Amino acid sequence: MSYSGTNTDSSYWGSCSTVIDVNTVKAIIAIVVIAVIGPCMFIVQPAYVQGLVEYMGYTDEQAGLIASAEMFGVAFTAIGINFILNRFNWRVLIGIFLILAGVGNFLSLLMTDASSLMIMRFITGLGAGGIMVFSFTMMGITQRADRNMGYMLVAILGYGALGLLVMPTAFAWVGVEGVLIFFGLFCLSGLFFVSNLPCSHQVHDELADRGKTYPRSTKLITLSGVLFYNVAIGLVWVYMFVLGVEAGIAEQTVANGLTASQFCGVLGASMAVFFEGRYGRLLPLTVGILGGAVGIGLLLGVPSAIGFIVAVCLFNGLWNLTMPYLMALLSDFDSKGRMVTFGVTLQFVGYAIGPALAALLLDVGGFDLINSLAIGLFVVAVVLLIPGIRAQKSNTCHAVSATSLG
Repeated sequence: MSYSGTNTDSSYWGSCSTVIDVNTVKAIIAIVVIAVIGPCMFIVQPAYVQGLVEYMGYTDEQAGLIASAEMFGVAFTAIGINFILNRFNWRVLIGIFLILAGVGNFLSLLMTDASSLMIMRFITGLGAGGIMVFSFTMMGITQRADRNMGYMLVAILGYGALGLLVMPTAFAWVGVEGVLIFFGLFCLSGLFFVSNLPCSHQVHDELADRGKTYPRSTKLITLSGVLFYNVAIGLVWVYMFVLGVEAGIAEQTVANGLTASQFCGVLGASMAVFFEGRYGRLLPLTVGILGGAVGIGLLLGVPSAIGFIVAVCLFNGLWNLTMPYLMALLSDFDSKGRMVTFGVTLQFVGYAIGPALAALLLDVGGFDLINSLAIGLFVVAVVLLIPGIRAQKSNTCHAVSATSLG
């Protein structure tokens, strides 16, 4: 393995010219840890929203908008990173984002009304967004992106499964305040891993020829598919816990169902690790997205406890089968991680728009309208992703033919 740089500065922060091997175990572990910290609130968002309603006295709409405010903070940072990605030391930026997210969680303890809490969750989201964007971008520049994205999602979902399982008990024991203290400490713990992260995109020689022949229109259509898919995810995920409770299902049963769904998510991400590129990307992405739509369809009406658990398990399992392939698809468009960064930006824009839109639609048509809209967006997303998948397949075939002829 050779890299385009030679500076191997081993100091904690390094510099923009510092080069490390991002494919080593310690580098991948560091990226994975940071990747779990970034969405530590989002991945248990349904339980947090329920906690705001049950323990803090907020309405369903207020709780949804508080969750949405954090995701708008995430999206705001994600957009901004596109302008500074290759201008500053990644380690320094990640350190700043970790501190901002940690402090934001602590300061959320002092907020006493919905408006001030929305503002503080927005600020917290600014830090979380930077952490999440960089974790996906850094994993996207590793050589085996499909597999490594799968590892990352397995870790995130393992955390999520445990979190959703214990959240009702945690709320009862330490309240929402105690949970926020945990989130703050967890964010600050990421500072122990910063020194093992890359300081820049440090393009591999093996990857330097990747993705410079795709039309801009193809990239834009693909990114549009990413946006529609993640708006749909944001629509349904934010009220998943509340939907179950309002369907008459016991709170702990809902928590258990969502926990089981996280384990199904682990299975889905693990399948991406195991199969990697064996079946290409069109098949797993189509099955993952349309199968997720079927899962949401099972929530229409008033689901039973069994129906709810089956639906959320199918949805979460296929959501997390989809994500490694989706991020790897983006990573193959260019060698410096720019498309991954754009894609992750739109992912979090979708996660911000979705809850806000769901909160606005809740009084109009309830959960059935929200879920029906999400199903439609899933279908649109598949259609928009197909041209990019086919273009990459064609490009790969041409590259193989050229190599053979050479």
